[in-house]
Amino acid sequence: MGGKAKSAVAPWVRTRLRTAPGPAVALVLLVLLTSALAAAFPRAVDTYEDRGLRHAVDTASAGESVVELTTDLSDETIDPPRRHTHARPALMAERHRKAEGLLPDGLPADASQSAYGVRTIEPFVAHDPWLPRPDGLPPKFSLSTQSALAGHSRTVEGRLPRAAGKVTVRTGTVEAAVTAATAESLRLTVGSTVHVDSPMRRGSLAVTVTGIVEPRLPERSYWSFEPLLRTAGLQYEPGADVPQRYWVAAFLLAPGAAPVIFGVDPSPELYWRFAPRTDTLTAAALPALRSRVASLEHGPGLSRMRAKAVPDVSVDTKLDDVLAAFSGSLGAVGPVVAVGAFGVGTVAAVVLLMAGGLASARRGAELALLRSRGGSVRGIGGRLLGESAVLAVPAAMAGWALAALLVPDGRAVPAALASGAVALLACCALPLRAVYVHRTPRVHGGRDDLVRVRPSRRRTVAELTLLVLAAGAVAALRRRGAGAGPAAASGSGSGSGAGSGQVDQLVSAAPVLIGVIAALVLVRLYPLPLRLAARPVARRRGAIGFLALARAGRSPATAALPLLALLTALTTAAFGGSVLAGIADARDRAATLAVGADARVAGVKALPPSLADAVRGAGGVREVTPVLIDYDLDLRDGKGSVSLVAVEPEAYARLARRTGLGGFPAELLTGPGGASPGGPVRAIASPSVAERLGAGTTRFTSSAGAFEVRVAARRPTTPALPDEGFLLVDAARLERPVPNTLLVTGERVDTAAVTAAVRGAG
Repeated sequence: MGGKAKSAVAPWVRTRLRTAPGPAVALVLLVLLTSALAAAFPRAVDTYEDRGLRHAVDTASAGESVVELTTDLSDETIDPPRRHTHARPALMAERHRKAEGLLPDGLPADASQSAYGVRTIEPFVAHDPWLPRPDGLPPKFSLSTQSALAGHSRTVEGRLPRAAGKVTVRTGTVEAAVTAATAESLRLTVGSTVHVDSPMRRGSLAVTVTGIVEPRLPERSYWSFEPLLRTAGLQYEPGADVPQRYWVAAFLLAPGAAPVIFGVDPSPELYWRFAPRTDTLTAAALPALRSRVASLEHGPGLSRMRAKAVPDVSVDTKLDDVLAAFSGSLGAVGPVVAVGAFGVGTVAAVVLLMAGGLASARRGAELALLRSRGGSVRGIGGRLLGESAVLAVPAAMAGWALAALLVPDGRAVPAALASGAVALLACCALPLRAVYVHRTPRVHGGRDDLVRVRPSRRRTVAELTLLVLAAGAVAALRRRGAGAGPAAASGSGSGSGAGSGQVDQLVSAAPVLIGVIAALVLVRLYPLPLRLAARPVARRRGAIGFLALARAGRSPATAALPLLALLTALTTAAFGGSVLAGIADARDRAATLAVGADARVAGVKALPPSLADAVRGAGGVREVTPVLIDYDLDLRDGKGSVSLVAVEPEAYARLARRTGLGGFPAELLTGPGGASPGGPVRAIASPSVAERLGAGTTRFTSSAGAFEVRVAARRPTTPALPDEGFLLVDAARLERPVPNTLLVTGERVDTAAVTAAVRGAG
């Protein structure tokens, strides 16, 4: 019991938190908010990029997104009379399962929209006299055994086809189904029998319609990859002097009836189509996915598919083009996002450093006392680090959790690293500042104001380094642009530019570096006007001016941190505003180039005469310019046809000046003093067309009549055809100037009213 009593020592961290709860709570809130924003930023970027990629694939047509495997069984090892055995439903389904398992990682198939079967390459003629013949030509039909018809259609009438008995190459009658749209176009009903001719058969193949179906989700890949299965269409007979149309449609046979297709088509096609599932696509895996898709088309992936699934198969898809286009867009947006990341990250870092600097200044007397009483720099720094870590680390973890809750998608590692960086900076800001200020014991605090402080050599070197970096970043930005990666400057072809997704960090940091340099310059110049103003004020009797200047000059040097944060934020915001303005201007310009006006009404044939007046009555419409466009004007030089544009000169000249697309005075078309009843027609031509026509007159015969033309001027573009070769003439000089296009201009044109006017005019 007589042991020596131990003295109670209060823990440092607990004591500090109890004595100063306000600053502790403020630090926790600051770190929590900063960590949440820092963690949310990469997750939000990932989320938007993933959504963009999935939207690009979802909105692509089935012909662009579907991966199709095909084979015509032309392998020499296959016995020709036995080729139809490879189309057995069980074997086709087994190969479908194997091929699906060999698709690239990260590109799973959408089983609900994938299909397989056998089809004829070319349609075959049916001479039944009761079938419709628009221009006297008989219709043609293709045969297909697409799988899972029952799950992708609703039977409207009759029943689905069956393979009755054993179907062989020589079978003379099979059952088929058609869609409701095809049945309406070809006048087919349940029980109709169509006789399809083939040079491989002595007689016709009788196809009996047993059911009419309505497609489910007709816009999805199952039906839209081969639109002929869904809707019959009109085609033109090639080589005819007068275009002649004929119907083309498809019969849907039962999978068990596949052998009969080999008796109609000498080289039918076996196919397996896989629609991609987009819910698992991520932009982070885009480069690897593009490489795997290329491998599946022409590399090791194709070899594995042939060895393990379908021998002698070919893989075709335009999905790589969709991915490449999105990769280019992503590469163009990446530098802009990087600029925002640099700007926001710099502001956040400055705020955390400012919080540490203010805390060190507030506790300057306390820390000086500890040093004077023998406290070591390491000991004081360690205590301050522990004190900050107790608050900052849990707050940063809570911020990361909050970001994960608010933005559930996105990669976790970049978000965790961002929150970790916030925690590290929050923990080290106070200790490092305190250790630097109190590295040597001081009897009293020295003056640390903006007027009397003298920058050290280290600070000067650091500022000069930042200045050099800023100058280099600005020079690189002006030379290469924000969208060019490092490889662009060296002239690398495939791995450079926006399409590669590379981001030049130095170029992206240019706005931030400019803001930092501006803040440092202001801090350097700020004492000069104070010193110059303090001298005359000191000689005056009043004390207010002198005290005000003295107070301003004695502001601590750490007051430059708010200025740095403010200038960085303003610079980043200004850059972002200029980018948004540039995007808006580019979008408007692209819309103008695509449309030629604020709105456009175009028809295949002549528009109703009353349509122009009806469109003029729509809300927001200022002017309607009728135009005749003939896309098949033959220049008779063997180099192809160009487009004839016939306009009313005054109205079209106003439109061209307003849109900035090849503006011209109306007199170029009408001639001095108005149109002349005789002589060649004056024309404005694109440079390529003018070069082909030369300086003389040329006679043409078009749908608008016969006329002679002489080129009066050249313009690189025109509103009616911004991106094509054209010949622009006065419509009044033509025999039949019936307009087939209306170019509409105005402020906030009511497109719904314009659409209603077009529909009302028929």
